Amino acid sequence: MSLAHLHDILRYLQANDIHMYRMHSRLLPHAPHRQLTDMRKQIDECAVQLAAMGALSRQWGVRLSVHPGSIVVLNALNEDQAARSEAHLKAQAALMDAMGLGSEAVIVVHVGGVYDDPSTSIERFIRRYEALPRPVQRRLALENDDRRFSHADVLTIHEACGARLVFDNLHHLVLNPEGIPMREALAYSLATWRDGVKPKVHFCTPRTEMRSLPGSSRIKAPTWTEHGDFVSPFEFAAFMHLAEGLRPFDVMLEAKARDLALLKLREDMARFAPKLAREVE
Repeated sequence: MSLAHLHDILRYLQANDIHMYRMHSRLLPHAPHRQLTDMRKQIDECAVQLAAMGALSRQWGVRLSVHPGSIVVLNALNEDQAARSEAHLKAQAALMDAMGLGSEAVIVVHVGGVYDDPSTSIERFIRRYEALPRPVQRRLALENDDRRFSHADVLTIHEACGARLVFDNLHHLVLNPEGIPMREALAYSLATWRDGVKPKVHFCTPRTEMRSLPGSSRIKAPTWTEHGDFVSPFEFAAFMHLAEGLRPFDVMLEAKARDLALLKLREDMARFAPKLAREVE
């Protein structure tokens, strides 16, 4: 059923000239108690359909990725949680391999928890990363976050184990105690991807409106770390101008309105920054 829905999504992307898509991490159905063998069995049973979906994505030029989020904590203190995280990464990598996806298809993860000791937590992530099978390592990409591990932290991890980096603009604005200029951080992250593979960047503008809390008369002010429903064309244009001269990269819009945010941004860019809009695929 998940693959049937993915087929419809790919047709929609192709019809709307969208060449990048983040697959849902539940594309491969799983439950917390299931082991890797259960997920592997599903992949083997759907091998023909997976190969067909991968062929369609290549035919239509759609580059795919996945972002498991909080389900994966590779540097967890709890060994069972770390083992479950590793099993999930193995299954996602196996799914991408079964689809025949290229090197641009990555599993984007965060470093994980601090556990009152950032340095040891970083070392534990590096150790667990290096213990992963090579097919999983080559699919993994590490993103800076907005609460615990800044660009400087993921840079340290990359230099230690080679994990490629996904730059997130809002996270960098929120958490950058080292004061690294955005263009410098972006350029470094892009350079961690090997030649011939298009890097990935996350972009969003923060939610700015106040809103009422469900079931309450209270009003919530913006926290500035939340993704907006749509993307400001002015901030996006400024970011793209900042990136001028760097290698080409994919932009994953993290917006609550999802594809509607992309379609609206295209319209806004054509109106407010037509020259740049023509340069952006």
